[in-house]
Amino acid sequence: MSLKNDSYMAGVNVQRYFITEENLDNGTVMITDDDVHHIARVMRYDIGDKIICVKPDGKSAVCNILHIEKRKVIAEAEEWLDASSELPVHVTIAQGLPKGNKLELIFQKGTELGAERFFLFQGDRSIAKWDRKKSEQKLKRYRKIVKEASEQCHRNRIPTIEEPLTMDELIEKSKDYHFRLFAYEEEAKQNQFSSFGAILSEVNENDSILISIGPEGGFSEEEATNLKEHGFVPVRLGPRILRTETASMYALSSISYHFEELRCNQ
Repeated sequence: MSLKNDSYMAGVNVQRYFITEENLDNGTVMITDDDVHHIARVMRYDIGDKIICVKPDGKSAVCNILHIEKRKVIAEAEEWLDASSELPVHVTIAQGLPKGNKLELIFQKGTELGAERFFLFQGDRSIAKWDRKKSEQKLKRYRKIVKEASEQCHRNRIPTIEEPLTMDELIEKSKDYHFRLFAYEEEAKQNQFSSFGAILSEVNENDSILISIGPEGGFSEEEATNLKEHGFVPVRLGPRILRTETASMYALSSISYHFEELRCNQ
């Protein structure tokens, strides 16, 4: 099988589906679960139609549908694609638990903008509380949101979502990252502030970045002090005070522009 650039499918209505390694056997692909309904009933694909299947390692292939059954679809990989739409840096968003349904928006748009992983944490100013009894149900819904968003925007990987952490657990996980930042509204009020753009200029491709964003009301002074003591750098995300559901979009958009638009034109 030859390699082709993903762009040759532009303008063609080709849906993307993520498959497990065990559902790929020597070029034959088996698609199961909700994706079967999506292929047969939503997209109304038929035998001979093309889809794109993506392996867990991010490699994707144009596949030809061979059989459509009630609980599975069988397809054959025809052309492997060599393109990737992933950010050239690894970005994790650590989001303080917000009110209402804001997490759904944060996960959907964060996925579209290239986040690789999402952490959740209970902040001092978090009004919302995580119900451990409903944790599995909530995470299942959120993971479905990021999967569908990944398919829609042609990601090569599905971002991961983990159960909420304590601040101490977040700090422990942060030790694995090259850059540890937290959006601090007090920085937006200062004449002297840590520039997000200046920090990004120090980041190299394949570096990992953890960006922590507080809930409504931001970080408490105690949290800010604790994060600084453990190597987190406070940054402002522009001179305006952003809503918690907007902050990650701003950060990811800035990273995308810096690495995928600005640098490619230099």
